[in-house]
Amino acid sequence: MTGPGPNSSPQSNGMRPILVLNSGSSSLKFGVFVEGEDERLLFEGSADGIGRADGSLTIRSADGAALLAEDHLLESQEQALQKLAGALAEYISDGPVAVGHRVVHGGPKLREHQQITPDMLQQLKAAVHFAPLHIPQALALIEQAQKLFPQCPHFACFDNAFHRSMPEIARRLPLPARYFDEGVMHYGFHGLSYESIVHRLGDRLPERAIFAHLGSGSSLAAVRHGRSIDTSMGLTPTGGVPMGTRSGDLDPGVLLYMMRTESMNADALESLLNRQCGLAALSNGESDMQELLESERAGDASAELAIDAFATAVRKYVGAYCALLGGADMLVFTGGIGQHSKEIRDRICNGLDFLNLGSSSERVTVLPTEEERQIARHCRALMQ
Repeated sequence: MTGPGPNSSPQSNGMRPILVLNSGSSSLKFGVFVEGEDERLLFEGSADGIGRADGSLTIRSADGAALLAEDHLLESQEQALQKLAGALAEYISDGPVAVGHRVVHGGPKLREHQQITPDMLQQLKAAVHFAPLHIPQALALIEQAQKLFPQCPHFACFDNAFHRSMPEIARRLPLPARYFDEGVMHYGFHGLSYESIVHRLGDRLPERAIFAHLGSGSSLAAVRHGRSIDTSMGLTPTGGVPMGTRSGDLDPGVLLYMMRTESMNADALESLLNRQCGLAALSNGESDMQELLESERAGDASAELAIDAFATAVRKYVGAYCALLGGADMLVFTGGIGQHSKEIRDRICNGLDFLNLGSSSERVTVLPTEEERQIARHCRALMQ
């Protein structure tokens, strides 16, 4: 352990702390928020590299000071959470008053943030086929969290809830109606990130806005009066623009070709589309944007191709959403790439001057996403 001991650490001091859990494919981010102006952050951290020998657990105070930093193997998210709970006991003596969970997909019946109940968990289990990579992981983490923090309510905040405002023309896929009735539709994701942007902008949010959450997973949303009217991800988080290792949109004939020529089943296709495509496929293995930019500067043509494909796909969606909205009063970049890479933002905006969305336009802005804080806001409201 590094950093100050528990006696010099931030304490909740009876301020009703909410613990937020935000799980990724190989990481578990968390934040602890207390009542105050707009859910004040007490501390945050993450368990990274889950399943790898170089895994780590870190806890930082709101000002970024290290309270704990350990390097060791964390075999699963459940083990990471157990380790985290032990560490948090030093900082929250009475435990949290609520635990909020980010849930990527809840299927057609779970589209609103809500308290977790046995009935809700049964509905989530019944929706596993909509997100077999995400829902089992969410269920296991919720079960472990309820064992570790049995004294407080737990809440599920769904990453596609923001997009339930989309009109039917956006939600319907051009398939026979029976599939729509079964829940096969356009859902969209990154909703908690987009909700946090709407909250941050407040009265500054114009009528017509385009949000671009760009990171290892990327999507865009067309927003009118603070409500989603369309978004790039579809039934699953695999659709839309090409991402780090996800394909983005593909002609369905490509999948049919693979099934016929390589006898690929659903599991093999799912693994391919989510773990072996996107930027990694175009660049011969590299999915990290910063690494790709460095490789491009060194003359790597495949890195240049991957970056250009990404920027072009995002630009095409911006143009499409301008047409859908009848123009755009604001383009907001967020997410790891959107927030931190001016070079990528410039390449996306290159050629958008005719829409008054060039890189130097006052209509283009950058805001950090606050998914964990947004979950805390929802939990506090649901506790009322």
